[in-house]
Amino acid sequence: MQVLHAAWDGDMFYLWAESSTMPMTAARIRGRQSKKPKPRAHPFSLVGDELKAVFVEFSDEKLPDPTALETKTFLLPSTQKGPVPSPWLIREEDYSVAKATGLASWNIETLIFEPYLAFEFLLGLPEQPTHGFVFGSSLRFWIEVAKFSLELITRQQFAPAIREDDGSFQAAWAVVITGEDEERVRILSEAMPASCRSHNAETTPVEQLSSFVNRTADAFIRNSLDSTTLLPPRRGRRPKVVPLPEQWLNALSTDNHALVASPEDLNSFYTEIQTWLSQLQPAAPDAQFRTCFRLEPPPDSDSDSADAENGEEWGIHFFLQARDDRSLLVPAEAVWRTRSSTLTFLKRRFENPQEQLLTDLSKASQLFHAIESSLQTARPVGLELDAEQAYSFLLQSAPLLKQSGFGVLLPSWWEKPSARIGIKLKLTPAQEVTNGKVASHALLGAKGIIAYDWAVAVGDETLSESEFEQLARLKVPLVQIRGEWVELRPDDVETAIKFFKKKHNRGEMTLGEAMQLGFGAGNEAVETEVGLPIVEVEAEGWLEDMLNSLSEGVKITPVKTPRAFHGKLRSYQKKGVSWLAYLNKFGLGACLADDMGLGKTIELIALLLHERAGKQVNKLAPTLLICPMSVVGNWQMEVERFAPSLKVMVHHGADRHTGKIFARKAKKHDLVISTYALAHRDEETLSNVSWRHVVLDEAQNIKNPAAKQTQAIKKFVAEHRIALTGTPVENRLSELWSIMDFLNPGYLKSAKHFRTNFALPIERYRRNERAELLRHMIQPFVLRRLKSDPTIIKDLPEKMEMKVYYNLTKEQASLYEAVVAEMMVQIEYSEGIERKGLVLATLMKLKQITNHPALFLQDGSPLPGRSGKLARLEAMLEEVLAEGDKALIFTQFAGMGVMLRHYLQEKLGCETLFLHGGTTKKQRDAMILRFQTDPHGPPLFILSLKAGGIGLNLTAANHVFHFDRWWNPAVENQATDRVFRIGQRKNVQVHKFICIGTLEERIDQMIERKKELAESIIGAGEAWVTELSTDQLKEVFSLSQDAVEPMD
Repeated sequence: MQVLHAAWDGDMFYLWAESSTMPMTAARIRGRQSKKPKPRAHPFSLVGDELKAVFVEFSDEKLPDPTALETKTFLLPSTQKGPVPSPWLIREEDYSVAKATGLASWNIETLIFEPYLAFEFLLGLPEQPTHGFVFGSSLRFWIEVAKFSLELITRQQFAPAIREDDGSFQAAWAVVITGEDEERVRILSEAMPASCRSHNAETTPVEQLSSFVNRTADAFIRNSLDSTTLLPPRRGRRPKVVPLPEQWLNALSTDNHALVASPEDLNSFYTEIQTWLSQLQPAAPDAQFRTCFRLEPPPDSDSDSADAENGEEWGIHFFLQARDDRSLLVPAEAVWRTRSSTLTFLKRRFENPQEQLLTDLSKASQLFHAIESSLQTARPVGLELDAEQAYSFLLQSAPLLKQSGFGVLLPSWWEKPSARIGIKLKLTPAQEVTNGKVASHALLGAKGIIAYDWAVAVGDETLSESEFEQLARLKVPLVQIRGEWVELRPDDVETAIKFFKKKHNRGEMTLGEAMQLGFGAGNEAVETEVGLPIVEVEAEGWLEDMLNSLSEGVKITPVKTPRAFHGKLRSYQKKGVSWLAYLNKFGLGACLADDMGLGKTIELIALLLHERAGKQVNKLAPTLLICPMSVVGNWQMEVERFAPSLKVMVHHGADRHTGKIFARKAKKHDLVISTYALAHRDEETLSNVSWRHVVLDEAQNIKNPAAKQTQAIKKFVAEHRIALTGTPVENRLSELWSIMDFLNPGYLKSAKHFRTNFALPIERYRRNERAELLRHMIQPFVLRRLKSDPTIIKDLPEKMEMKVYYNLTKEQASLYEAVVAEMMVQIEYSEGIERKGLVLATLMKLKQITNHPALFLQDGSPLPGRSGKLARLEAMLEEVLAEGDKALIFTQFAGMGVMLRHYLQEKLGCETLFLHGGTTKKQRDAMILRFQTDPHGPPLFILSLKAGGIGLNLTAANHVFHFDRWWNPAVENQATDRVFRIGQRKNVQVHKFICIGTLEERIDQMIERKKELAESIIGAGEAWVTELSTDQLKEVFSLSQDAVEPMD
């Protein structure tokens, strides 16, 4: 595992990393130590190419690699053994170094970033790092500051300035912090982790934050200008001495930032610029109130036409507005009526209100010059404007006043898209519904499915050519039409006139484009062709029904639970089945993205049964399910449990069918299960069948669109496609694009188009409007329900117990069979206490093997890829972490707990606690406190069953994993009750691992058959197993063929 840290020194940004693969203790200092020892090399920080590889792992391919490495000195919490590692790196044997005894200086090799590269790098980092990496608190802090800096830039909260440093002056762009942003600076500064100052402790948090924001903004703006000059080319001869104002403006867009002049001239010019910049700040920014301007249109006209001349006067009214309660407005009239320096209004006190109002109005007049006229009166309360002035205020001055910290209240219609000239689209299906189908996944992007007509609209009204010409002749920017105010932009008016002259208002579009329009996503192609925004969309026929049904909050007609379904569907699961069936009706791909444990598996099984309950069941093609190898067995068991009437075929293993034989066999089954690994390898074979559905379980496995398995899967022909995943987006939006492109090819256009229009604007530049647009576009195709949803919680039991089935690896199976063969010979020829001991020893060895070969062999060998159980646990914990949940993991082997802790921290990149019999009370209490109370603390807690089975309250967790089984319900329930007890506010999911075809499955079946008598018959512990006959033991211990992960 590698933990990434960051530092900023006012000029440069530094990245460094700790590694779990390096020694945790520093080399001892030989000889006598001085009172001020020299900094030593940090023992477990990455250096050289390994550090550069971190940048490559997370950087955008278009960013240049920072090649410079520099050793910097950091002051870190330390002990005599060395620096204290980050919590994620503290190993079981390192608890003694976890508590610092003081601070010490350490030399650390860092990767150096100039401000622009640092800015782009930070903004490009994912919310969650890839496995094996952790973002330390310092790096996460600078990511948030970079987002803040970008937000200021996008809001144009910057101005040209001069930076002074030890008597030298440089042209620079500086951010302008006003109003609410000042509070955000304070909050961010107070939240700065101490580790951010470990390299630069002399500066305050505010100074560090301000310098970072200003330097990154300056670098970004300069890069955007790309040497564009801010002044027109000089005519004539260039003077020997370029005037300072000209130097300054030129230096704002070039690499030469320095200003050259005499010290007196530089200081004078610097003072002038600072005075000018101060005008951007509202008076008394720390005051409890501010001046606010409210624009009010003329009174409504009774006319039904565009009000003849629209000559009525607009008004701006002045108020004082409380900063902590924006609804509290004190009219200027009330301010002038007060006769003291204190105004009391609605039980609030305002100090020096008259002085504040006049000062603010003077500053505001420099941003909106019309305010100057009001200052000619002794007690200004507002001013009147004509339509041109009101339009200028709306378009230009209001944003400037807001940025400068003033309050501005505008009419609600101003921000509406319909408040300008636009077009209304009428969508009509060009193809009728045939046999319940209107499209397949291939037709979603095909032309000719939808026809459209367009008409010019102003506000909510469609206008004829003559009506529009009458409106255009008014030549005013704001008009009132039938009670609604509308903006008439000159360019829009000209475009509309050209539109009427073309006499061409028809066209065709794809079903996908029509759906995007219907869900409020707009259509850039149509808007570009017409030159006007789409302000309203109206659909007809089956398209109207479909758009209405798939809109948020609109109910889809529910389907009944199939008779062949063995079990009961919860209400939200019925809705999921109905939703899948409805999208299937139109051939549209669907992504079921419910939280783990809500039942995605049984919803798909119910869908297959629902389809086969129809009259044309014999005509249905088989469904292909692609899933990870670790869940193939789980799917088999779930189908057998809930839908035994479905015919299932598993396509895996060395003896699997291929070619025509496979196609013939597949058509005789309802469900064919295969794996991602075979999707590419057997692409030709799997392509020989036209499938009813192609279903991807854990669909995040196709997050890489360039991967061969992803490309192969997208080629499979099916009437309908379904993706099942609890994490549709793990790190990058490109993962969502890949899943959506599988479900509905072409809907989100090409990967390049998606990256340019959505991924970069959202991930790097945090453009909320693009995120909202994308949400509208994918909403019809993604159904995500959370365990925390009120409608879901009421439908769930407080505790859900689930069995998790898995297969053994070939190595596990070989060890298992060898142990059974050896031990059964000894058991058969023993009796009494010796026999009981041998049976228990066999049971213990087989448990160790099903956990992991390394636990049985005790050889310290690597863990990855050798245990089916561990692979399944890892996959499930990924979902737990993605959903922000916490989990307990019980094992009866302390050695397994140590292995799990190291493995999960390395693979999942999160701190994992481990409580066992050797844990001291002090350590135990500290672990429990962190797990229970720290929202950013370790989300996973491993407990040995005996040490964690009693006396603990761990209600912060809502998942319990029984990694290995005690085979006694009372003992397991006692462990589960660490979570499911008084104080638990969430529904608890209990996961019990069972290996198919082994003692785990057979003993589970025995317990299930006698569940009501389990405690009395089985008793405490596992001694009851020793009472079984030798033949019964052979049956329990034997390994069946389906227990092993098939080899390709």
